[in-house]
Formats: sequence, structure tokens, C-alpha cells
Amino acid sequence: MSRLRIVHRTGFSYELPATASYNEARMLPVSNNEQFVLQANLQIHPTAAQHGYVDYWGTQVSTFEVLTPHTELSVTATSVVEVRPALREVPDMSWEELATARSSSTKFVEFTEQTRLTTPPEGLVELAEQIASQHKNPGEAAQAIAAAIYDNIEYTKGVTGVQTTATHAWENKKGVCQDIAHVTLGALRSVGIPARYVSGYLQSKPDAEIGETIVGESHAWVEWFTGDWFGYDPTNMLNIGERHVLIARGRDYKDVSPLRGVYAGASASGVFVKVEITREA
Repeated sequence: MSRLRIVHRTGFSYELPATASYNEARMLPVSNNEQFVLQANLQIHPTAAQHGYVDYWGTQVSTFEVLTPHTELSVTATSVVEVRPALREVPDMSWEELATARSSSTKFVEFTEQTRLTTPPEGLVELAEQIASQHKNPGEAAQAIAAAIYDNIEYTKGVTGVQTTATHAWENKKGVCQDIAHVTLGALRSVGIPARYVSGYLQSKPDAEIGETIVGESHAWVEWFTGDWFGYDPTNMLNIGERHVLIARGRDYKDVSPLRGVYAGASASGVFVKVEITREA
């Protein structure tokens, strides 16, 4: 078990004052079987009233509006989370059992169909199908597909953005965790394995001392269903463990964007982000 304190500050800056802005944030974790939230709060500047709800995917959402002129909108999420992942093997079932499960329940529909961001190119589909044909069970195939993507995409910052598709990332063989997650989702879904996008945080230093703060960033990984949902970090070839904190799930990045909104004003806006993760236990 580990206890992590996460301070995530993000927001928008405007060249000229925005007269009003309407926003929603997905930046606070929720408790589940593998993590327990000890503290979670959101600070907004300029000060704004917040309204919270849980969205369709089970994510905690905070909505707020700022109705006074402002040149910067800053949102800071502070969370303390105990992470205690269950030690378990990759769940598995036969391809026939998976096909039966998919056809007998509507809960897999959204995680089997492709989105604009996850639609894979023909070459990736062929690779995924070749790998799947070599494995008797979809759980083993899912891990092998993730390994092949890891071998083919170089983690590179600054070459992609939030609108980058799996096709673009795969063809250019470069991207960040968001892109690698989208490519993995596209490949898994193409062979009939339900898979969903997960956003959260990764404490990137395995041997961090208690009290040590690491400057990080939001992270993305995937979960696939092969008898049960199983979390996997294809960017780092890791099972989800005590250094991962889950924030949101969805079909792709668009369902889990940490902060989004609209504003009234004539100027362009910029985005800033800073994440600090401190190991407390």
C-alpha cells in the first residue's frame, strides 16, 4: 500500500479579459476496491460556486461558472489517496466465452466500438489480428498486442496533441501516453476485446522516499475485459499498481478531459498544467 498526495494545477490564460466562462473539471479521484480517497478538494480562482455530479462513466465531475472579467482561470485539485491494488493474475476466458459475454450485455457496446480517436489504420488491425490468432485466450492476446505497440511507438513529447488520432500516432510511430492508450484501445477493440480509456496519475519514481515530491503530469492507461476488467499501462508495460491513481474512465480522452469549458471574449486562450505527487507512506 502507498499513500500519495497529488496537487494538480491547471487552467486557462487569456490575452484579454474573458467576460465569463463556463467549465467542468474531472480532476478528483473516487474510492473503489483498489484506492481509498482520504481527501479531495477543488480550489478555483477567481472564486466560483461548484456543483458536483457523477457522470455516465462513474467519474466525479465539478461544474462551475465565472461571471466576472478575468485574464486567468486557475483550478487546483488536491487529493490524498491510499492505493492498495489487489494482487491478481490477468483474468482470462476463451474467445468463445468473450463473444458470448459481448453479445449478451449492452455494457460492452461503448467499449467495443471505435471512436474517431481510437480508429486504427489497416496495418495495425492486421497486426492485432495476427497476434490474436496466435493466442488461445484473449487475455494473453491483449498483453501481446500491448507489447507489440510498446515496441513500435517511441514515447516523444511535443509531437501530438489532444486531437491526435490513433492512426496518426501509429503511422508516425511517436506519441505520449494518451496516444499509446488510443492506439492500444483501437487494436484491442479491432479483435473484439472490450477496452476503455483511463486517466489518472503515475508516481513515476518507484523508489521515491517518504516525503519526496515528484513533478509529474496526468497519465493515461487502459483497461480491457477478458472475464473481468484488468488495468494495464501500455506506455510503461506495467500492471496497474500502487503508483497509479485513477481519476476517470471513458471511451477515449474526450470523455475524461481534466478541464474543459467555453468562455466569452475576443482573445485567444492558452493552457497551463502542473502536477506534483508526494509519497506520504
